[in-house]
Amino acid sequence: MDLPRYDIENSVGSKYFEFVSSGTNGNIVKVVKYVPFPNQEGVFNLGFGDKNTESGELDDLVVSNNGDTDKVLATVAMTVNEFFEEHPYATVYLKGSTSGRTRLYQISISKFIEQISIEFDVYGELEAEFERFNKNISYKGFLIQKR
Repeated sequence: MDLPRYDIENSVGSKYFEFVSSGTNGNIVKVVKYVPFPNQEGVFNLGFGDKNTESGELDDLVVSNNGDTDKVLATVAMTVNEFFEEHPYATVYLKGSTSGRTRLYQISISKFIEQISIEFDVYGELEAEFERFNKNISYKGFLIQKR
């Protein structure tokens, strides 16, 4: 995807990233974290949100409305590439903190699925199983694996 995106800073192991969203509500530090699922070796949850200025923790419920959604999501997608460079055999699970955010992620994946599919396999989560991503089905979450 050749979209505008922010510069990222990442930690050792490409499991923690920060970048600054610059928009209508000022500069907001965003965090992307890849956290391993307990008892599921090689499976990581992609956590994403604003960095809480007091605690330093990721807040995935805050709504910043900074007017740069596409640029922010393109930057998050770039961290997926960085993560898989260090962890090529991992699986990434992604789900919004709200159903609206999950829907936003689905819309973005749908828009770029042809490009995404060149390097990654994407699966959608149904009630009790995963299937290859289909634009016309509403999913609860997503799995991503490097091809």
